[in-house]
Amino acid sequence: MAARSVPDCPADGSTSRDRCTTSRRVNLNKVITHWPDMLRVAGSLVTNQVRAYDLLRMFGREGHPTPLGQAFAEYGRIAKTEHLLRVVDPVDDTYRRQMNRQLTVQESRHELARDVCHGKRGTIHQAYRDGMQDQLGSLGLVLNAVVLWTTRYIDAAVAQLRAEGHDIRDEDSARLSPLKHRNLNVLGRYSFTASQPVDGLRPLRDPDAVNLDDDDDGED
Repeated sequence: MAARSVPDCPADGSTSRDRCTTSRRVNLNKVITHWPDMLRVAGSLVTNQVRAYDLLRMFGREGHPTPLGQAFAEYGRIAKTEHLLRVVDPVDDTYRRQMNRQLTVQESRHELARDVCHGKRGTIHQAYRDGMQDQLGSLGLVLNAVVLWTTRYIDAAVAQLRAEGHDIRDEDSARLSPLKHRNLNVLGRYSFTASQPVDGLRPLRDPDAVNLDDDDDGED
Protein backbone atom coordinates (compact mmCIF):
# COMPACT_ATOMS: atom_id res chain seq x y z
CA MET A 1 0.00 0.00 0.00
CA ALA A 2 1.29 3.45 -0.90
CA ALA A 3 2.39 5.69 1.93
CA ARG A 4 -0.07 8.40 2.90
CA SER A 5 0.78 12.06 3.24
CA VAL A 6 -0.86 15.37 4.13
CA PRO A 7 -3.62 16.41 1.70
CA ASP A 8 -2.75 19.23 -0.66
CA CYS A 9 -6.09 19.60 -2.49
CA PRO A 10 -7.41 23.09 -3.33
CA ALA A 11 -9.92 24.49 -0.87
CA ASP A 12 -12.26 25.71 -3.59
CA GLY A 13 -13.18 22.17 -4.63
CA SER A 14 -12.05 22.68 -8.22
CA THR A 15 -10.10 19.40 -8.20
CA SER A 16 -11.99 16.17 -8.67
CA ARG A 17 -12.16 13.65 -5.86
CA ASP A 18 -10.10 11.05 -7.72
CA ARG A 19 -7.33 13.54 -8.48
CA CYS A 20 -7.39 14.78 -4.89
CA THR A 21 -7.04 11.23 -3.58
CA THR A 22 -4.09 10.62 -5.89
CA SER A 23 -2.31 13.79 -4.70
CA ARG A 24 -2.55 12.52 -1.12
CA ARG A 25 -0.36 9.51 -1.89
CA VAL A 26 3.41 9.44 -2.15
CA ASN A 27 4.56 8.94 -5.72
CA LEU A 28 7.10 6.18 -5.13
CA ASN A 29 7.88 5.94 -8.84
CA LYS A 30 9.59 9.33 -8.73
CA VAL A 31 11.71 8.20 -5.79
CA ILE A 32 12.65 4.91 -7.45
CA THR A 33 13.53 6.60 -10.75
CA HIS A 34 15.85 9.17 -9.17
CA TRP A 35 17.16 7.02 -6.31
CA PRO A 36 20.73 6.72 -7.69
CA ASP A 37 20.92 10.52 -8.10
CA MET A 38 19.52 11.00 -4.60
CA LEU A 39 22.23 8.76 -3.17
CA ARG A 40 24.89 10.74 -5.03
CA VAL A 41 23.52 13.98 -3.59
CA ALA A 42 23.56 12.51 -0.08
CA GLY A 43 27.14 11.31 -0.56
CA SER A 44 28.20 14.74 -1.81
CA LEU A 45 26.73 16.35 1.31
CA VAL A 46 28.53 13.95 3.64
CA THR A 47 31.87 14.50 1.92
CA ASN A 48 31.35 18.27 1.53
CA GLN A 49 31.74 18.06 -2.23
CA VAL A 50 28.76 20.29 -3.02
CA ARG A 51 27.58 23.66 -1.78
CA ALA A 52 24.07 24.38 -0.54
CA TYR A 53 23.64 26.95 -3.30
CA ASP A 54 24.37 24.31 -5.92
CA LEU A 55 21.86 21.96 -4.35
CA LEU A 56 19.14 24.57 -4.52
CA ARG A 57 19.84 24.97 -8.23
CA MET A 58 19.55 21.21 -8.66
CA PHE A 59 16.21 21.06 -6.81
CA GLY A 60 14.47 23.93 -8.56
CA ARG A 61 14.65 26.25 -11.56
CA GLU A 62 12.71 29.47 -12.06
CA GLY A 63 10.49 28.75 -9.11
CA HIS A 64 9.56 25.23 -10.19
CA PRO A 65 10.96 21.97 -8.78
CA THR A 66 13.13 19.83 -11.01
CA PRO A 67 12.43 16.08 -11.33
CA LEU A 68 15.16 15.47 -8.75
CA GLY A 69 13.62 18.06 -6.46
CA GLN A 70 10.22 16.40 -6.83
CA ALA A 71 11.77 13.04 -5.95
CA PHE A 72 13.23 14.46 -2.73
CA ALA A 73 9.87 16.07 -1.93
CA GLU A 74 8.09 12.74 -2.31
CA TYR A 75 10.72 11.03 -0.17
CA GLY A 76 10.27 13.72 2.47
CA ARG A 77 6.54 13.03 2.55
CA ILE A 78 7.27 9.51 3.80
CA ALA A 79 9.25 10.80 6.78
CA LYS A 80 6.65 13.51 7.44
CA THR A 81 3.83 10.97 7.42
CA GLU A 82 5.66 8.67 9.82
CA HIS A 83 6.39 11.63 12.09
CA LEU A 84 2.74 12.73 12.20
CA LEU A 85 1.48 9.20 12.84
CA ARG A 86 3.89 8.77 15.76
CA VAL A 87 2.92 12.15 17.20
CA VAL A 88 -0.82 11.39 17.19
CA ASP A 89 -0.43 7.75 18.28
CA PRO A 90 -3.20 7.32 20.91
CA VAL A 91 -1.56 4.25 22.48
CA ASP A 92 2.19 4.88 22.65
CA ASP A 93 3.22 8.40 23.70
CA THR A 94 6.96 7.64 23.87
CA TYR A 95 7.70 9.69 20.75
CA ARG A 96 5.79 12.73 22.05
CA ARG A 97 7.63 12.53 25.37
CA GLN A 98 10.98 12.40 23.58
CA MET A 99 10.06 15.51 21.59
CA ASN A 100 9.07 17.35 24.76
CA ARG A 101 12.34 16.42 26.48
CA GLN A 102 14.33 17.59 23.48
CA LEU A 103 12.49 20.92 23.42
CA THR A 104 13.12 21.33 27.15
CA VAL A 105 16.85 20.70 26.69
CA GLN A 106 17.02 23.14 23.78
CA GLU A 107 15.23 25.89 25.71
CA SER A 108 17.53 25.33 28.69
CA ARG A 109 20.53 25.68 26.40
CA HIS A 110 19.18 28.96 25.00
CA GLU A 111 18.53 30.25 28.51
CA LEU A 112 22.09 29.44 29.54
CA ALA A 113 23.44 31.14 26.40
CA ARG A 114 21.42 34.30 27.10
CA ASP A 115 22.70 34.35 30.67
CA VAL A 116 26.34 33.94 29.65
CA CYS A 117 26.29 36.23 26.61
CA HIS A 118 27.54 39.68 27.65
CA GLY A 119 26.56 39.47 31.28
CA LYS A 120 22.92 38.33 31.01
CA ARG A 121 22.14 40.71 28.16
CA GLY A 122 22.18 38.05 25.48
CA THR A 123 23.13 40.45 22.69
CA ILE A 124 25.71 40.42 19.88
CA HIS A 125 27.41 43.81 19.54
CA GLN A 126 29.51 43.41 16.41
CA ALA A 127 27.94 45.01 13.35
CA TYR A 128 29.79 42.95 10.76
CA ARG A 129 29.39 39.26 9.96
CA ASP A 130 32.91 38.09 10.81
CA GLY A 131 32.70 39.77 14.19
CA MET A 132 29.35 38.14 14.92
CA GLN A 133 30.75 34.75 13.95
CA ASP A 134 33.71 35.28 16.29
CA GLN A 135 31.39 36.19 19.16
CA LEU A 136 29.05 33.25 18.51
CA GLY A 137 32.02 30.89 18.26
CA SER A 138 33.38 32.17 21.57
CA LEU A 139 29.95 31.81 23.14
CA GLY A 140 29.76 28.20 22.00
CA LEU A 141 33.21 27.50 23.46
CA VAL A 142 32.21 29.01 26.81
CA LEU A 143 28.94 27.05 26.87
CA ASN A 144 30.81 23.80 26.25
CA ALA A 145 33.23 24.63 29.06
CA VAL A 146 30.32 25.40 31.41
CA VAL A 147 28.55 22.15 30.54
CA LEU A 148 31.76 20.14 31.05
CA TRP A 149 32.49 21.87 34.35
CA THR A 150 28.95 21.36 35.65
CA THR A 151 28.87 17.74 34.50
CA ARG A 152 32.03 16.91 36.44
CA TYR A 153 30.67 18.46 39.61
CA ILE A 154 27.28 16.80 39.24
CA ASP A 155 29.05 13.46 38.86
CA ALA A 156 31.15 14.20 41.94
CA ALA A 157 28.07 15.20 43.95
CA VAL A 158 26.20 12.03 42.98
CA ALA A 159 29.23 9.88 43.85
CA GLN A 160 29.55 11.56 47.25
CA LEU A 161 25.86 11.11 48.05
CA ARG A 162 26.07 7.43 47.18
CA ALA A 163 29.20 7.06 49.30
CA GLU A 164 27.29 8.58 52.23
CA GLY A 165 24.60 5.93 51.86
CA HIS A 166 21.93 7.88 50.00
CA ASP A 167 19.78 5.92 47.58
CA ILE A 168 20.39 7.56 44.17
CA ARG A 169 18.48 5.77 41.42
CA ASP A 170 19.93 5.60 37.93
CA GLU A 171 16.66 6.79 36.38
CA ASP A 172 16.86 9.93 38.54
CA SER A 173 20.49 10.54 37.63
CA ALA A 174 19.60 10.26 33.95
CA ARG A 175 17.33 13.31 34.27
CA LEU A 176 20.00 15.59 35.76
CA SER A 177 20.87 18.49 33.49
CA PRO A 178 24.26 20.25 33.21
CA LEU A 179 22.53 23.33 31.78
CA LYS A 180 21.59 24.89 35.13
CA HIS A 181 23.47 28.08 35.91
CA ARG A 182 22.47 29.25 39.38
CA ASN A 183 26.05 28.64 40.48
CA LEU A 184 27.63 30.83 37.79
CA ASN A 185 28.73 34.42 38.22
CA VAL A 186 28.97 35.94 34.74
CA LEU A 187 29.58 39.52 35.89
CA GLY A 188 32.97 41.03 36.73
CA ARG A 189 36.50 41.01 35.32
CA TYR A 190 38.16 38.01 33.76
CA SER A 191 41.84 37.17 33.59
CA PHE A 192 43.06 34.57 31.10
CA THR A 193 46.59 33.34 31.73
CA ALA A 194 48.41 30.24 30.55
CA SER A 195 48.59 27.73 33.38
CA GLN A 196 48.52 24.02 34.08
CA PRO A 197 45.05 22.52 34.66
CA VAL A 198 44.23 21.96 38.31
CA ASP A 199 44.17 18.29 39.20
CA GLY A 200 40.98 17.59 41.09
CA LEU A 201 37.81 19.47 42.00
CA ARG A 202 37.07 22.01 44.66
CA PRO A 203 35.25 20.79 47.79
CA LEU A 204 31.50 20.47 47.31
CA ARG A 205 29.28 22.90 49.18
CA ASP A 206 27.02 21.77 51.99
CA PRO A 207 23.44 21.62 50.63
CA ASP A 208 22.14 22.73 54.04
CA ALA A 209 24.17 25.95 53.92
CA VAL A 210 22.21 29.19 53.66
CA ASN A 211 22.54 32.01 51.14
CA LEU A 212 22.97 29.80 48.09
CA ASP A 213 22.55 31.78 44.89
CA ASP A 214 19.32 31.28 42.94
CA ASP A 215 18.50 31.79 39.31
CA ASP A 216 16.96 35.15 38.46
CA ASP A 217 13.68 33.46 37.63
CA GLY A 218 13.53 31.72 40.98
CA GLU A 219 13.53 28.21 39.53
CA ASP A 220 15.32 25.38 41.32
